Amino acid sequence: MTPTQDRVRIIDTVTLSDDWYVLKKTTFDYLRRDGTWQRQSRETYDRGNGATILLVDRSRRTVILTRQFRLPVFVNGHDGMLIEAAAGLLDQASPEERIRAEAEEETGYRVDAVRKVFEAYMSPGSVTEKLYFFTGEYDATTRINDGGGVKAEGEDLEVLEMTLDDALDAVERGEIVDGKTIMLLQHVALRELAAVRG
Repeated sequence: MTPTQDRVRIIDTVTLSDDWYVLKKTTFDYLRRDGTWQRQSRETYDRGNGATILLVDRSRRTVILTRQFRLPVFVNGHDGMLIEAAAGLLDQASPEERIRAEAEEETGYRVDAVRKVFEAYMSPGSVTEKLYFFTGEYDATTRINDGGGVKAEGEDLEVLEMTLDDALDAVERGEIVDGKTIMLLQHVALRELAAVRG
């Protein structure tokens, strides 16, 4: 099979918006599997890469999540208040460094040891962002403030502690609908199941 870089010829790139993040329209020729070239046009939204973390107290089987208003889901028919794992854009920091800071800002818990569990593109049809997924341990002694996010950045987060089972039930009931959070909850649940079987 022809390497991907030999199958794509960029014809033109136009910046449509450079306000909050960068929206570009790219016209390119793509070599199809049947050997023919096809001209295509796609828009990509570049907001940088990010990281997310699920804080877990394994002895109590609890997790820390946040609830905050998200305009894009609000305009798509949701009430806008999403329950999520702590997350943020990297902003030139390493994923590990950034996620420790985000966890502290959003949840109020200081997390020294984080474990990277995987990476994923969350909306590869239009958004360039790669998300780095982490888990970290917390307990009552690691809480250093109330969390809630950075007011100057418009953040107003409620910190929630739930049992893992309650969080998984909330996914089934449609109360937790954030993709990154669902992925982390299921990852932790599958790891626990594997540990019990092992």
